[in-house]
Amino acid sequence: MANNYQDFLSKIKEQIPEISPKDVQAILESQDPTSASPDAVLVDVREQHEWDESHIPGAKHVPRGYLEQRIGRAAPDTDQRVILYCQSGNRSAIAAKTLIDEFGYTNVENMTGGITDWKQAHLPIEIPFQYSDAQRIRYSRHMLLPEVGPEGQEKLLKSKVLLLGAGGLGAPVALYLAAAGIGQLGIVDDDVVDASNLQRQVIHSTNTIGESKVESAKQTIEALNPDVEVTTYNTRLNADNIVEIIKDYDIIVDGVDNFPTRYLLNDATVRLKIPVVSASILAFDGQLTIFKPYDGPCYRCLYPVPPPAELAPSCGENGVLGVLPGTMGLLQATEVIKLILDIGDPLIGRLMLYDALAEEFTNLKIRRDPECPICSRDPDEISDEELGKFPDYDAFCAGAIA
Repeated sequence: MANNYQDFLSKIKEQIPEISPKDVQAILESQDPTSASPDAVLVDVREQHEWDESHIPGAKHVPRGYLEQRIGRAAPDTDQRVILYCQSGNRSAIAAKTLIDEFGYTNVENMTGGITDWKQAHLPIEIPFQYSDAQRIRYSRHMLLPEVGPEGQEKLLKSKVLLLGAGGLGAPVALYLAAAGIGQLGIVDDDVVDASNLQRQVIHSTNTIGESKVESAKQTIEALNPDVEVTTYNTRLNADNIVEIIKDYDIIVDGVDNFPTRYLLNDATVRLKIPVVSASILAFDGQLTIFKPYDGPCYRCLYPVPPPAELAPSCGENGVLGVLPGTMGLLQATEVIKLILDIGDPLIGRLMLYDALAEEFTNLKIRRDPECPICSRDPDEISDEELGKFPDYDAFCAGAIA
């Protein structure tokens, strides 16, 4: 039987072009790692536990047992150069033969000696993030998605997201980002839980009425997912503390309810180059966009001056449908995850309007203002001393300054 297998393997290897590990490394080094269609795709056909121990940086994982279902995602073009490897070069040779004979791939090669020879040549190895058994179960549905997978889940677990507000919008955002495994969630809010909040702020409960919102939210998040580190800021953002609070976060989720804070937030995040996923709600209507500094417009491009107070009432004055912040908050959470994973088409340069009564979504294009007083300036021109100095936006929104 052994001789039959060896004969079978030898015949296959005679038909499959082979390439050395050093030549594979040269190809990988010559390619742009961010390219959506590289000249060559390196595919690891080993089992999950082997991949988890170590693999070649830049490789795509398609276990041989799932070759038929998943190779089209890793290498959609059957004429593209595809290089396969396994532990020693045997399984990958058989997989290469399958790609040629059964799937019509025309440019397939097998890496000689597999990852064993790669290591012996002292070429670079990537050791993946080590998940616990509990984490593999918790995030299993993410890991099944090729757009996420173990690598994407690792990005989520290592990300830092700051929520401005633990109210209507902040509540669903916090819950779903925590469930998704965002590694660190910061929450800024200086309010306490009131009975009138419970119609929509689902992160709080009757038992936490009278408690600070940040502590109430922290308790719920930690009960939902112990992987998440929660940092609370029981304060209101102002010109004196904003830079210190936001500077170490990857993304800001804007759920604030007043114009001065939004203008202040815009100044600070543009200077620090931190993207903001911004939403607002009122009655039955919501809107959502992403302000990613220098990739799209900033808040000041969209709203050069604040509207008169009579045209911008608060939810406390006009009311809000209880489920509306849930809808908009979940969309915010989705945009945050897309930014972290660098997938899909985030709402940069687009303003999405939602009408709950008509169940209609409308997308409007928005563009950077070349004369914008905030984002038209080169950020490298801003000194460290100037970084923490901001206009008086309370006066600005009151119409006292331009």
